[in-house]
Amino acid sequence: MHNKKIQTILVVDDSPENVIVLSELLQPQYRVRVATSGLRALQVVATTPHPDLILLDVMMPEMDGYQVFENLRAEPATSQIPVIFVTAMDSMESELRGLDAGAVDYITKPILPQIVLARVRTQLELKQARDWLSDQNVYLEAEVTRRMRENELIQKTAIRALAHLAEIRDPETGNHILRTQAYVQHLAESLQSHPRFAGVLSDHYVDLLARSAPLHDIGKVGIPDVILHKPGPLTVDEWKIMKTHAKLGSDAIEMAERDATPNVEFLVLAKEIAHWHHEQWDGSGYPDGLAGDDIPVSARIMAIADVFDSLISRRVYKPPLPPADAKIIIAEGSGRHFDPDMAEVFLEDFDFYCEIARRNPDGPER
Repeated sequence: MHNKKIQTILVVDDSPENVIVLSELLQPQYRVRVATSGLRALQVVATTPHPDLILLDVMMPEMDGYQVFENLRAEPATSQIPVIFVTAMDSMESELRGLDAGAVDYITKPILPQIVLARVRTQLELKQARDWLSDQNVYLEAEVTRRMRENELIQKTAIRALAHLAEIRDPETGNHILRTQAYVQHLAESLQSHPRFAGVLSDHYVDLLARSAPLHDIGKVGIPDVILHKPGPLTVDEWKIMKTHAKLGSDAIEMAERDATPNVEFLVLAKEIAHWHHEQWDGSGYPDGLAGDDIPVSARIMAIADVFDSLISRRVYKPPLPPADAKIIIAEGSGRHFDPDMAEVFLEDFDFYCEIARRNPDGPER
């Protein structure tokens, strides 16, 4: 059988006779520790076993009970220990002073054993309940944190798995997903202080954006291999089919969004990115020919990341460009293909994006 924990009571009184009386009354049921001065009481409280309850005499020399109580409340380790004041003073004023200070109860001398035992038992039961609630709250908070981390991991794994579907269809893209995700996150963070974007790019938005980025080309799973892997230029009809991957991707995400209860926040941005990351600032992009600020911020950021990575990467239809050449193309696309402010911020930190690419190279050709 589980043994019930013996609770500890600290009796503080400068009168040895009072200490003896209270100790003999309480010892059959509780572990009793004693202190005959306020200073000694503070020393005892700091050692184990720590008291679950303190019976504190008010009238003591040098350091009275109120001063002891103030010291107890000032220390985090002892501030929550319940205190019952015990005193020979029998006035409403002194009783209110003790209760106002934060004592849980007030007992007057001469003590009545049954009253003392009843009040001690009540306060210890209340403390047990508070401790249990505190332990439960700590457990629940830890459990919520654990489950949130678990859900985050599941979500990230699911996103990565879906993104790899597109990668499997187009194996030459290699670590394109990892690189573009890192570009997007860094560019979004760099734009947070820009007056045009500060209102949109909160930390939460940036987190959702980075989480969504791997799904930008999910629609390529619907493009035939003969077009996806064609080593030369696409015909007009083939290019029409290739361009459908943007809407195919957003449609697939929208279907997932409809099935999600409750709504999954990042899917909103994932849908924007998939649908509009091939739009261009001057309106010459696809699928909807959006221009300027009509293109969602998420898709504008993704556009720079996607184009930069495509330029510096090997594809079946082209060799990789040197980073210096890619930098010139991004600069020339500012105000035409790309949001000019985003392009400027990207180019200011161009070497950092090159370093991301260097750390996440594509694998050997297959």
